[in-house]
Amino acid sequence: MARVLIVEDAEALRELIAEHFRETGAFEVDAAKDGNEGLRFVSASTYDIAILDIMLPGPSGFDICKILRRKSNCPIVFLTALGNEDNILKGYALGADEYMVKPFSIKVLYAKCLALLARATEPRVDETSDTQAGKSGEKEEKILLCGGIALNPSRMEVLADGEEVVLAPKEYFLLKVLMENQGRVLGRQKLLDLVWGMDFDGGDRVVDNHIKKLRKSLGSSGGAIKTVIGGGYKITC
Repeated sequence: MARVLIVEDAEALRELIAEHFRETGAFEVDAAKDGNEGLRFVSASTYDIAILDIMLPGPSGFDICKILRRKSNCPIVFLTALGNEDNILKGYALGADEYMVKPFSIKVLYAKCLALLARATEPRVDETSDTQAGKSGEKEEKILLCGGIALNPSRMEVLADGEEVVLAPKEYFLLKVLMENQGRVLGRQKLLDLVWGMDFDGGDRVVDNHIKKLRKSLGSSGGAIKTVIGGGYKITC
């Protein structure tokens, strides 16, 4: 479970973000109401990602970012009403990874945090060892992202617009194949071979039925799965 620090002085917004992250079951959350409390959390704990407001009572989000960067390379996201270019550039100069201007979508914030964590935890080629890969020599698969869809192969979990989606096995593997081949058109027979197996003796229209169900399960994110007339299907972000 990843640990996230949220520093936001607006109580309603702070609780809304914290509740959303906790409900997913993927995050342990610490939430601070001002800069001083945020610094106490930073001094006492380590985090996988931090979400910082800039205008805070006491030390600012910029101040917390500076101190956090001295002890950690964790991704940092600024949430702020300060949307002018100078503040954005200052945030990035201090080591921020993302800058979201209020008002914003909490679901989009969550998706951005997942993407940042995926990049932060992806092993570099020269850092991958036999121990990291496991005795079988297989590396842990990274999270697949496309628009509002996040698929975690290691846990067989799917999120759409920040909400967990429960898929039937064939729908899950169909989505996984599409996301592993983002932007590529996959014909029905190719999808049958990859998802149902080359010995499947049913018709290729089974793919159409499962695509229809998959789109419905993904809600508004289902529109990312495109039909290519005479070609098959592809997913685009």
